[in-house]
Amino acid sequence: MEADTFNFKYDILKSYFKKAIDAGYKIITCKEYAETKSALLHSKVFVNRIDVDTSVRKIKNLSDIFNQLGIKGSFFLRLHGDEYNPFSFENYRIVCQLIKDGHEIAYHSEIIDQSVIWNESAKDCLVRDVAVLEKMFNIKISGVASHGGITGLNNLDFWKEAKPSEFGLLYEAYDKQPGFNLFHESLYVSDSNYKWKSYLKGTLTSTSNKTLGDYIDEGHQRIYLNIHTDTYYFNHIYE
Repeated sequence: MEADTFNFKYDILKSYFKKAIDAGYKIITCKEYAETKSALLHSKVFVNRIDVDTSVRKIKNLSDIFNQLGIKGSFFLRLHGDEYNPFSFENYRIVCQLIKDGHEIAYHSEIIDQSVIWNESAKDCLVRDVAVLEKMFNIKISGVASHGGITGLNNLDFWKEAKPSEFGLLYEAYDKQPGFNLFHESLYVSDSNYKWKSYLKGTLTSTSNKTLGDYIDEGHQRIYLNIHTDTYYFNHIYE
């Protein structure tokens, strides 16, 4: 199927989730996958991850879709970008509603960036940031996903030696530990840079003409979806 290379309307995204449900996929959060991986070996699994890179306000549009369909997502929040403050009056209210609706709140980490810019320990930055999120929202953070910004640094480098369990976490989103290892055991599909791309068991595929709907039609046993709140719109990308 030839895809429209720039068509990220909310109604189309909703149709993809409906397609996944109709195809028999169990749509779950990253936390649920980490907790129940062994019980899901023979199930069609669709892990629903949302990175909140630049827009908290657009979270509501995605959560409305998920709530209407009766599915949950893992929303990864940043703490140090200039684009938003997760604790501003309206953003805090939006995140609290997400929690009430049963979605997972996780941490979108930039701890190598923080370490270099602030001359502080990346480990200390991680522990402090997780504690801040837990305290502000009165929740337990189970997972982190390393954010890729414009510093040229790779925040994933921290996890070359460290393990999530050392920090009371269940997973890091690209964790290779057997208890998670989702990226290397699934078809990973992302809307990064406003185009669909995929990795099959960790290897980039050359299928830029495919949409999420096409990947669902292929019937992979595990799909690991990573979308971003700022990608989607009702009428146009600048709304």
